Amino acid sequence: MNGAQIGSYEILFHWSKLEWVFPDEAAKTAFYDGEYWKGAMPAGFKTDRNGNYYLSVPRWSPGIPATVNKIEVIDGKPMLSAYPSWDMNTIGDPAALQSVLGWEIDELNRAWFLDQGHIEGQRCIDGAQKLVCWDLTANKLVESIVIPDEIASYEASFLNDVMVDNANGYVYIADSGIFTDPLQGGLIVYNMRTKELRRVLHQHVSTQDVPDYWFKIAGKPVWKDRPMRTGADGIALSADRKTLYWCALTARHLHALDTALLQDMSTPDATLAAAVVDLGDKGTNTDGLGADNRGLIYYTMLEGQGIGIYDPAAKTYKPFISDERMIWVDGMTFDNKGYLIFNSNRLHELFGGDLDWDHPYNFVVWKAYLGEGVKSYLYAE
Repeated sequence: MNGAQIGSYEILFHWSKLEWVFPDEAAKTAFYDGEYWKGAMPAGFKTDRNGNYYLSVPRWSPGIPATVNKIEVIDGKPMLSAYPSWDMNTIGDPAALQSVLGWEIDELNRAWFLDQGHIEGQRCIDGAQKLVCWDLTANKLVESIVIPDEIASYEASFLNDVMVDNANGYVYIADSGIFTDPLQGGLIVYNMRTKELRRVLHQHVSTQDVPDYWFKIAGKPVWKDRPMRTGADGIALSADRKTLYWCALTARHLHALDTALLQDMSTPDATLAAAVVDLGDKGTNTDGLGADNRGLIYYTMLEGQGIGIYDPAAKTYKPFISDERMIWVDGMTFDNKGYLIFNSNRLHELFGGDLDWDHPYNFVVWKAYLGEGVKSYLYAE
């Protein structure tokens, strides 16, 4: 029995800046001489069935050594090591991982790496934007699904996060579409059996930013001189696989849709748009979403600095935990041992040039106790 109280939380890992175990001294020297660590942001934190920890670091800035990494604790310090290999993190090779933000580890111990394809915000090269399924147990490629320009614009796309439904054979992707004005937000559906990709709800009100929505975290506006603008961002799949949830980052509302409509690739766009349910104001804007095996939906609270829970049965939003140190709560995962794991990475301060690089808690991975038997949606019975 776990002695922790529900809602208790603690720090799992923390960094002043991210550091790598480099393959050679030249790579290490280049990283530090170029001060490339100033653009290295921890993003997608995950754990596999064997208790290994992984971290994605998107290549939004120059010199990011590897975009997918395994965490190795060396002399008490969490260090990053390229995963699955340095070769699989080669910039400019469309078959390798270019820039991963959101990803998932499914119940078969397979990673689904959502490769944004963009390097430092530049237009994607052909084939770089993709969904890569990697078997963590066998350490081998299962398949790589290229996401072409007509599904997600090589110029505008910002593939943000992914949910996996092996039971029915579908994958759902949120695209924030941040690189054009107006934004090109939308959702993408992938049919595992037919290998078909479809873009839906393109520039629908639920996948776009709210005009002139300028938010603050701990009193600091994001950004300093203009509002941040980000479309469909957080995405979650209900435990029964029947409802998909999503939200834009620069908005407060949560939206939902019956997955039966999405799984029929012939459902007209107008029918999908009319079926979107607006679940109302969460009281905060949100970056990441998650779902447990009981049917609850979790949302990161950017303005609220913590984690909240939406109960679909009661149709209620409720803050779960909050802490003034939780500055830009990004994504979340479940360790399937009763804990929710999430990270705060001060995204706006890092890219706004406001970080104190000597502060030991710039980047924090937290774990919060949910209760015995609470697991990811992937493990719903």
